Amino acid sequence: MKNYDGAAIPDASQLHNPEVERICRKYLELRYRMLLYLYSAVRECTVTGIPVMRALWLHFPGDPQAVARGDEYMWGPALLVAPVIEKDASARRVYLPQGAWHDFWTGERLEGVREISRPVDLETMPVYVRAGSILPLGPVKQFVSEKSGQPYSVAIYPGTDASFLLYGDDGVSFNYRTGEWTGIQMNWRESGQVLIFRLAEGSRMLPSSRREFEVKLATSGSSRTVHFDGKQVEVKF
Repeated sequence: MKNYDGAAIPDASQLHNPEVERICRKYLELRYRMLLYLYSAVRECTVTGIPVMRALWLHFPGDPQAVARGDEYMWGPALLVAPVIEKDASARRVYLPQGAWHDFWTGERLEGVREISRPVDLETMPVYVRAGSILPLGPVKQFVSEKSGQPYSVAIYPGTDASFLLYGDDGVSFNYRTGEWTGIQMNWRESGQVLIFRLAEGSRMLPSSRREFEVKLATSGSSRTVHFDGKQVEVKF
């Protein structure tokens, strides 16, 4: 058997690699957990035109180093991604723009407007969360439409006020055009250390929207559990 460019496809036994399989599983599961964030970012793209994958200059137009950086990007409003593209790399130079940033994998907090060297290996792709962000995560799934009764996770990365619109619809029809969608507006108030849930204007609670949330403060690990059914709820830390 040959592929499209004529090269022979390796035997299946050669493709089996337990280490690579484990890494692929890790990122596939993360992808499913981030579907809440991604679907909401796609909704934002539909409404405003701003893409999901964003050059740094879209968020930091006044930063010459961010404007010139072409090897990292923002994925939605909260995540900075720095892909590793060198074979056998042991470190990755990453530029962090203005503000504070949290290493997604370790939780380490770093100040921006500087370049850092992030140790990497085959498993590690540098990802940083912008301080003043709300990051929703869902349960691990085997396919997009799989039903799960597990609570959603909401991670708060404090530092400044933050907001996030968690968007949901039936995922299959165009009924959202006639108001069949749910928007859960989440607002973080830094001064009071409180997260406010409310139903977004123009949306309504769909049956699948009633959900339990586990809210975590990323910097301390403290958490609260809250049930949202459309009425405003405040979560105090």
